[in-house]
Amino acid sequence: MGRGSADFWHVFIEAKKRAFADRAKYYADPAFAKIPLKELLSKERAEKQRASIDLGKATLTDAPLPVDGGADTIYMTVADKDGMMVSLIQSNYRGMGSGLVADDGKGKTLGFMFQDRGAQFSLDAKHANAYAPGKRPFHTIIPAFMTKDGKPLLSFGVMGGAMQPQGHAQIVVNMVDFGMGVQAAGDAARFHHDGSTDPEGGAPMEDGGVVEIETGVPAALADDLRKRGHSVKYSVGPYGGYQAIWRDPETGVYWGASEFRKDGQAAGY
Repeated sequence: MGRGSADFWHVFIEAKKRAFADRAKYYADPAFAKIPLKELLSKERAEKQRASIDLGKATLTDAPLPVDGGADTIYMTVADKDGMMVSLIQSNYRGMGSGLVADDGKGKTLGFMFQDRGAQFSLDAKHANAYAPGKRPFHTIIPAFMTKDGKPLLSFGVMGGAMQPQGHAQIVVNMVDFGMGVQAAGDAARFHHDGSTDPEGGAPMEDGGVVEIETGVPAALADDLRKRGHSVKYSVGPYGGYQAIWRDPETGVYWGASEFRKDGQAAGY
């Protein structure tokens, strides 16, 4: 389709909607919920999801296919001379997190605050992500890593709430399908689709949500998406904050990248 075509952007946005519909229904701590991972990740289900996308029309609702069976976030990645790579995201979640600051047991503050990700539980007792003692809540912290042929290739992250999974997918597609380098893949214009049903509960999506795009997307492409039923607007954010380290599989040489949307830098010595 080509990255500059409306067909590509339309299909990508529609695929995001379907992935987030599954997220809203099935995302939960596997120690407490029976999650049909095998089917969710199967090629057969992917075929059904693809077949459900109408190339000429945006989907307004996000009911998932049936199964037979915040702003205080940083991302960093580091690599050493021996090929060890670390991908890390840290986030307090809302504002100042939980408001609780750890101490050493003797009254001395240690200088860091506990997060409040427990806020992302659902209070619907029948929901897979329902609150329960000792249970891990739904969250959006996704430090990413990519391998090829069993070897480390890319340590990266696109921080920014629900932008993370759709941002990660856009980075990977830019590299794998469009051959972009580690810096160009992060600099390329992105979309952010908002309005999908949330795993924390709340009303389901019924209006198709909103597609936010950057100024690097041509107006003609935006108009084409609107004709297909998408609600599209140009916006300065949120598109996440991307950092990455690429390791050349042949030479072991590193390539670092840090994008322009947020504070950050790539450095080596």
